[in-house]
Amino acid sequence: MSIDIAEFYQTFFDEADELLDEMERLLIALDLAAPDAEQLNAIFRAAHSIKGGAGTFGFSCLQDTTHRLENLLDRARHGELALDRSAVDVFLACRDVLKGQIDAYRGQREPDIEAFERIAAQLDALAETGSTDVVPPTDGAATPVAEDPAAASSGQRAITISGLSEDQCPALVEELALFGVVDSERFENDTLHVVLISDVGTDDIEAVLCFVVDADQIRFDAAPPPTAVAPVTPSVAQPKQVAAPAEAAASAGRGSAEASSLRVSTEKVDEIINLVGELVITQSMLEQSMSGLDPAVYGALLGGLTQLQRNARDLQDAVMSVRMMPMDYAFDRFPRLVRDLSSKLGKQVELVTRGASTELDKGLIERIMDPLTHLVRNSLDHGIETPAQRQAAGKPPTGTLTLAAQHHGGSILIEISDDGAGLDRERILAKARDNGLAVADNISDEDVWQLIFAPGFSTAEAVTDVSGRGVGMDVVKRNIQQLGGHVEIRSRAGEGTTICIVLPLTLAIMDGMLLRVGAEVFIMPLGAIMESMQARPEQIKRLADGQRLVHVRGEYLPLIEMHRVFDVDGAEADVHKGIVMILQSEGRQFALLVDELLGQRQVVVKNLETNYRKVVGISAATILGDGSVALILDVVALSRAGRVAPQPAMPAPATS
Repeated sequence: MSIDIAEFYQTFFDEADELLDEMERLLIALDLAAPDAEQLNAIFRAAHSIKGGAGTFGFSCLQDTTHRLENLLDRARHGELALDRSAVDVFLACRDVLKGQIDAYRGQREPDIEAFERIAAQLDALAETGSTDVVPPTDGAATPVAEDPAAASSGQRAITISGLSEDQCPALVEELALFGVVDSERFENDTLHVVLISDVGTDDIEAVLCFVVDADQIRFDAAPPPTAVAPVTPSVAQPKQVAAPAEAAASAGRGSAEASSLRVSTEKVDEIINLVGELVITQSMLEQSMSGLDPAVYGALLGGLTQLQRNARDLQDAVMSVRMMPMDYAFDRFPRLVRDLSSKLGKQVELVTRGASTELDKGLIERIMDPLTHLVRNSLDHGIETPAQRQAAGKPPTGTLTLAAQHHGGSILIEISDDGAGLDRERILAKARDNGLAVADNISDEDVWQLIFAPGFSTAEAVTDVSGRGVGMDVVKRNIQQLGGHVEIRSRAGEGTTICIVLPLTLAIMDGMLLRVGAEVFIMPLGAIMESMQARPEQIKRLADGQRLVHVRGEYLPLIEMHRVFDVDGAEADVHKGIVMILQSEGRQFALLVDELLGQRQVVVKNLETNYRKVVGISAATILGDGSVALILDVVALSRAGRVAPQPAMPAPATS
């Protein structure tokens, strides 16, 4: 009986990712003045384990690299190699190369030979002389894509993005246009081909594109791809014993940092969650159908239904907990970034994390990693000052960057705080006016801080390879809003800045308030509701342009009429007879007129765009107990509709 060794590839890739993450964490935490023997042994064991697996599967390049690293680590743990910052920099650079090699084997590609030769030379130099004159990469990024000198000097880049649907292309082309001029674009065979004229490096372009697509979907070519044929990835002969199966490439993902005794793919967990959601919907249908039965006659049946309801809720909670992960899964990735980038910027920064055990849906954690990374880089570059500047301001030379997470009701709050210079109000206003934005001198600080999220906005005096091109912050805000969250900023000059991200705990299930407008039923996310009331005549004020305001506790809030926004017939138009809901979005409050509140309910969220199409003002949909579809409202879109007069009609699909 023969054993197909390829079946074990994915297990090896996942374990290797975990070992590399552990290696990076231990290297950063290492006390160079008095290295801990257990830490050194653990780093050595990680390299040794990866080398053993690489040899078993015939991954020769990976085996060669880890063998060189293992020898150096063995000397270090026996006191034969003195450890200093430059040596740790080489080990960390080697860790990045190993990650790239593992990803290449996972994707059935040959590893980057240039990256291997470069790190091999550094490791050999360290082994021979105990030091290296070659400075390893210090930005914590993967090995950069090699560019053709002629293409770089001309500013022309051919960018290929694969695995797309056609409706994704406009947003990607729009983001690329922020870097320069899009010379040409075409969509063919699920692939977007763009020729971009820009002097921005590929690392920065890739960093922004990765908000929308995965890095392995992006390719930079030395010359524009031919128009007559589809692009072909350069082929390198791969030994048969090295080629990983297609299943490994399809299911490859980020290494899991959590300890576990059973490995289950995310796809399987998602399938179970979906089935449990369908079970909850079915149980709700049964409950509604049997609500009119006589308890005296059907007591046993109704009791069984109550028990089914409890069991379904317990099962739902248990399955959802499988996807919940502690925030240290995200926070553990930042010590390396802070260490390398602060060194590159000539700054001294201490990273502090709080609430790392706070749990969030794994899918949400992975989707906020890029926005979090961008915000951390901005704090390091724009927020925290150099040691000399801090001492001149009476501060300690070492700045503090804090990452914190906590639960707040049905949401999670993630804060990125620094004790730096804070945001400069006058400088932001001046830059906004230069960019053609109409802003008044007396607008609130909160509104001024929100200006930094405008497309192309940057107050940096010079463009660097860290930031200053005015790209990214608008993408950060847009991506967080797509997850049902919002961003708030607090800042004080000379004291620092705090950026707070508010997100739902999961995208699969939400608590909502059912409301009726005409014959249509909508669901409002419960976290957005401040209060509900019936307005008195003296509370309603009408402006010259027809816009109505509601006076609530000393504030005039814009009133949005749901039947006008979605063009619903038969709705209650008299504001005094309807229900006015006070909602909050993006730090602002506004009022919403609806016919009736039907009650609070936990609903299973269904993607409307996948099953129907994108509808402005609607974020998702759900199925009610009677089998009808209810639309989940997009609070951010409604808030923005209220700032425009007259209110635009948003087309709503039929729900019954």
